[in-house]
Amino acid sequence: MPPELNALGLPPKELNRHIAYDIGALGVAERIAVTLDCPLVASQFSRLLIDPNRGLDDPTLVMKLSDGSIIPANKNIDPFQDRTAWQHRIDAYYHPYNQAIETAIDAALNAGEVPIILSVHSFTPVWRGQARPWQAAVLWDQDSRLRDVMIDYMARQPDIHFGDNAPYSGRLKNDCLYRHGTQKGLPHALIELRQDLIGGEAGCAFWAAHMVEIMRLVAQAEGSNEIRHFGSVND
Repeated sequence: MPPELNALGLPPKELNRHIAYDIGALGVAERIAVTLDCPLVASQFSRLLIDPNRGLDDPTLVMKLSDGSIIPANKNIDPFQDRTAWQHRIDAYYHPYNQAIETAIDAALNAGEVPIILSVHSFTPVWRGQARPWQAAVLWDQDSRLRDVMIDYMARQPDIHFGDNAPYSGRLKNDCLYRHGTQKGLPHALIELRQDLIGGEAGCAFWAAHMVEIMRLVAQAEGSNEIRHFGSVND
């Protein structure tokens, strides 16, 4: 969080909640990238500044209210009230993050490889008063190449409760995976891990090991090394 924004007017405890970042996700993603020797693109800013996973047309791109907390400094940050500040966050944070993804994808394609995109996130055990049943869940659109391998693998892990995520499905037009995965025809999916399970070193290592095995299986699966355009349910 840039110091000149004074934590967006929030007390420190709010910046340690899931509203500010995906708790534990970076620790898992780093271990996956190191083990598989593959590129990792990670945002180095709070999603309360701007959410790099959203489309530019998404009204929640800059959150004004998140899980019961008002974000004071975001009150007027939108294209209609303070467009200059809104555009600054896009230029300073959103575009560089997405350009880094583009660069990594282009490098793979130029090397003759079809990259597989795994987006790593975490979720709260309880959302809007409802307990969420999974330890981990997958978000996807029409391209089920990565999702199917995940579901099959997790079904063989007796101690893991895994399934298709809800209430969010991964079918948001113009979001990060739509732009970088769906539109390019690249295998892709978003994995959600329960934040209380990856808050420490042991949890991150445990879930990263499972994801490494999944990614190795995906890399060997039929059609995973092909560009295939499945489109989106929202096209």
